[in-house]
Amino acid sequence: MRDDVETDLQKVKFRLLVTLCLGAVVLGFVVDTPAELMRGTLAILSSPSGLLTDYMAIASVGATFFNAGLLTLLSVVLVRLERTEFSGPVIAGLFTVFGFALFGKNLFNSIPITLGVFLYAKLERKRFSDYQVESLFGTALAPAVSFMAFGKGLPLWQGILLGYALGIFIGLVIPPMARHFAKFHHGLSLYNVGFTAGIVGMVIVAVMNLLEYDVVEVYNVSSGYTFELSVLTFTFCLALLVCGFLLNGRSVRGMAGFLRRTGQAPSDFVALEGIGRTVMNMGLMGVLATAYVLIVGGDLNGPVLGGIFTVIGFGAYGKHPRNCLPILVGVALATAFTNTDIGSTHVLLAALFGTTLAPVSGVFGSAYGVVAGFLHMALVANVGLLHGGLNLYNNGFSAGFVAFVLFPVFNAKLRIRGKGVKGVKTAEPDHHTCPAVAEPPPPTPG
Repeated sequence: MRDDVETDLQKVKFRLLVTLCLGAVVLGFVVDTPAELMRGTLAILSSPSGLLTDYMAIASVGATFFNAGLLTLLSVVLVRLERTEFSGPVIAGLFTVFGFALFGKNLFNSIPITLGVFLYAKLERKRFSDYQVESLFGTALAPAVSFMAFGKGLPLWQGILLGYALGIFIGLVIPPMARHFAKFHHGLSLYNVGFTAGIVGMVIVAVMNLLEYDVVEVYNVSSGYTFELSVLTFTFCLALLVCGFLLNGRSVRGMAGFLRRTGQAPSDFVALEGIGRTVMNMGLMGVLATAYVLIVGGDLNGPVLGGIFTVIGFGAYGKHPRNCLPILVGVALATAFTNTDIGSTHVLLAALFGTTLAPVSGVFGSAYGVVAGFLHMALVANVGLLHGGLNLYNNGFSAGFVAFVLFPVFNAKLRIRGKGVKGVKTAEPDHHTCPAVAEPPPPTPG
């Protein structure tokens, strides 16, 4: 009986994810004509795709959603074929893939990294499903593939060959490094692969610069779609809330306890709280993230919408409104001390992806979360130079350092006051810690 229930839940998760993907693909055909969709898709696939390249700016809205829906659909199908559990980390990874497929990931630059992870699993004589989370989030370095193929003016065959060779190499090194770095931040940053990708990207950029393959960061974002995208996003979040409510027995029972969880990785909310409450939490996170963007006067474009969908995904792994709000407040306070525009895309991404540090406020308290958000805003603006925009999870890279610095300081302070934090643990380097990774993938950004 238990196996039958678990199988039914797997089907429910699969159908919800497929609905998201197919909805995005259909939206692409509704918004664009077939000719526009073809031109836009080709523009996306042949773009160097460095951070920040908004696919809505270089192609079209329809082609961007078509790319996101198709890439995520293939990822969902791959998870299903491998019979991998649609756990919290996997759901977070899939939503992160969807979000970043709006600005940096596509079929061309993601396939070789996935292939590299697959080869690593074979070398380790393990199933690919054991490394599927790393595969989803490891595509953070997808722009490195596109940069080699299309960004240096090499002959097309040579660029594609070098790009795919680099992508396979990235896929081979991400899994062992991600599991090693999971100990670095004590589970206080949810984007473990984002930090790992930052380290790998830093080395790749250093070698490229040495060989005079200078990597230049880009900034190309769209505007003018805020109203339409906000309606679309709020509608999706409402659908998540309704689905979660129904799956939770037409009740909000248990949500108060849900919001008391620290979120420290590994925190698979699907396993801990069930799919109903988890989906409701994902809807709440989407509403919170979208409302924040609108309240501070920001534009909804590809990168910002990607940040929102990543936040939604991590509503299944570590994030909920109570532990994320202090991070948002900390980022907002940091902008108040400078002349930075709180509604600019860079600052919005720092706020949205900075919620990777939600476990800091969950473990230590809200005031500590505000400090973490403040410090993250100060650091994230500088670390991008190290990986040249080839790591899409820039915020995950920054947050790893923030968590590494703050953990011993906060914990020591509480011990001195006689309130040492119990249960603060180092995330075990198994596949469930990856989003400690992925930003999640995710995400990193993320």
